[in-house]
Amino acid sequence: MNTSYLRKQNIAKLLCYLFLIVLFIICIGPVYILLVNATRSTAEINRAFSLIPGTFVLENWRSIQATGVNMLLGLRNSAIIAFSVTFLSIYFSMLTAYGISVYNFRFKRQFYGFILMMVLVPGQLYLIGFFQYVNMLGLLNTYWPLIVPSIAAPGTVFFMKQYFDGALVPELIQAARIDGANEFTIFNKIALPLAAPGAFTFAIFTFVGSWNAFMGPLFLIGGNQDLHTLPLLMQRVQAGGYIPDQGAIYFGMALTIVPIIIVYAVFSKYIVSGVSLGSVKE
Repeated sequence: MNTSYLRKQNIAKLLCYLFLIVLFIICIGPVYILLVNATRSTAEINRAFSLIPGTFVLENWRSIQATGVNMLLGLRNSAIIAFSVTFLSIYFSMLTAYGISVYNFRFKRQFYGFILMMVLVPGQLYLIGFFQYVNMLGLLNTYWPLIVPSIAAPGTVFFMKQYFDGALVPELIQAARIDGANEFTIFNKIALPLAAPGAFTFAIFTFVGSWNAFMGPLFLIGGNQDLHTLPLLMQRVQAGGYIPDQGAIYFGMALTIVPIIIVYAVFSKYIVSGVSLGSVKE
């Protein structure tokens, strides 16, 4: 009886591991192939499929530079926008979520219901109206319309509110108030550390979304090439008739995803450590 049960359990584990391996290959495979092709020449890419990196990294870099597209400038622009959006979105959304979760005030339920309603509204619906509003303010072709609105992120507020409801201990907040800590000190020194796992998790999602954003930057900074982000630059490269140089195209795409991989690799350990900390916090 026990032997049969153990055999079934081992088979179940084996099937689970096989499924995870297949899922891993499906998810990582396209990214790995893209990185490999970024190191190969166009002739090598057209000749045969390969999982072994090539030696044409510098040649592909020179080819994409020859198009007149400044990828390093685009990398800087993308970094400025993505990191600013991530910080403002996470901090102020957590501040709003903390207020909704901790304080009781008039029309609290209506205010939270309005936030939930805004979560359901697609951003594309108000893009044209937002463009006209930004144009009226004279802020087109600047960073501001891409960065400042991230302070109001309904989706992040909703997510962090649920996290605060489960992570915050009311007695801990009351004890801090009795000790004389003001509300901002309580938020920065107690609430933020407790919600660190959720903050880092959603920071990754926010960073990736901002880094890969195309429609917003196209509408709002498309007229100023000095502010173009990497997705806009890649669109210029492909629209400029450089598609036959596939090695350069792959190299440009690889340049856009490598920072995302780095950010995830850096912040993922904080997610794990935050979960471990939260499990013994109380």
